[in-house]
Amino acid sequence: MHELSIVEAIVSVVLEKAKEANASKVLRVYLVVGELSGVLNEAVELYFALLTKDTIAAKAELFFMRPPTRVRCRNCNTVYSPVNLKITCPNCREQKIEIISGRELYIENLEVE
Repeated sequence: MHELSIVEAIVSVVLEKAKEANASKVLRVYLVVGELSGVLNEAVELYFALLTKDTIAAKAELFFMRPPTRVRCRNCNTVYSPVNLKITCPNCREQKIEIISGRELYIENLEVE
């Protein structure tokens, strides 16, 4: 259910940027949603449709880019993508990590008319 507040913020930004561009219609919204963000595409699509009804973004298509999780071992600096989110470093077997990607959640681009 946390997607509702997230999508409210997305819709607010989309409509604000469309207004700044003097757009009459929002065609496409490109979202970057990291796999650790906990945000589900289906929920975003549902809330986006509900919240944009009767706006210039009502028929906008949503496109999702899902960057993979990447971590850096704090022991040996190896950068890797954990398999099944198992964080053990493949190089030194330590579990001291820093997340460097996978938590992203932002609007990458808009296409308007």
